[in-house]
Amino acid sequence: MPIGYVLGGLLALGLGVANALTDGFATSIVPLVVGVLMLLCAGIYLHTTFRGKFRIWADVIDRLGLAADARVLDLGCGRGAVLLMAAERLGEHGRAVGIDLWRSVDQSGNSTEATLKNAEAEGVADRIELRTGDMTELPFADESFDVVVSSLAIHNIKDPGGRETAVREAVRVLKPGGRLAFADLRVAREYAKTLTDLSMQHVSLRRQGWRGWWSGPWVTTRLVTATKPARR
Repeated sequence: MPIGYVLGGLLALGLGVANALTDGFATSIVPLVVGVLMLLCAGIYLHTTFRGKFRIWADVIDRLGLAADARVLDLGCGRGAVLLMAAERLGEHGRAVGIDLWRSVDQSGNSTEATLKNAEAEGVADRIELRTGDMTELPFADESFDVVVSSLAIHNIKDPGGRETAVREAVRVLKPGGRLAFADLRVAREYAKTLTDLSMQHVSLRRQGWRGWWSGPWVTTRLVTATKPARR
C-alpha cells in the first residue's frame, strides 16, 4: 500500500509540475494537491507501521497489568511484535505463547525462525513458545491462559463465521477473570458483538486515534477489550 501511494503521489506531482511548465498554474493545482495528499498518506502509513502500532500495544499491555507468572496467548503472532512485548513484562515463570499458520501472504517474512531470532535479539527467547495452528481450532485446553491478545490477525480469516469461531476459541481458552485485547480494523465490531453474546464483561470497542491510522482516519485501528466473568 505505501509503495502505491508513493508512486501515485510522485506521478501526480510530476504531472502537476509538467502542467505548470506548459499550461500554467491553473491546470497544475489538482495533480499537485493529489500528489501531496498521496505522499502524506504514505507517510502516515509508514509511521503507523514502524512506530504507531508499537506505542498502541505498549499502552495496551501496560493496562493489562500482566502478573510475572502470567500465561499470555497471541493469536496470529507473526514475527512477534506484540508477543515479545508481553514476554518482556513476564518473570521467569511466565510464558508468552504465539500461534500462527506462518503464511507469508498474511505477513512478509512470516516464519518461526524469524520470530525466534527476534526473541533472541530482545532477550526473551526463554519466555516464549511458538506453535503452528489455526486460531479457529486452538490446540490448548479450556481456561489455560490469563490473557489473550491479537493484533491485525483475525481479519485474515475471510469468512465471518470463521472470525466468530476464532473469538469463541479465544474465550474458551481464557481463564475466568482473564482479559483479552484484540486490535483490528473495521471487522473489530464483529468481535465486540460476539463477546457481548458470550456474556463477557466490560466489552469495549475504541478507535486508537492517529497512531493507528493506515493512511488516514478512513482505515483506523480499533481495539476490543473484555474480561471473562470470574466463577462465583
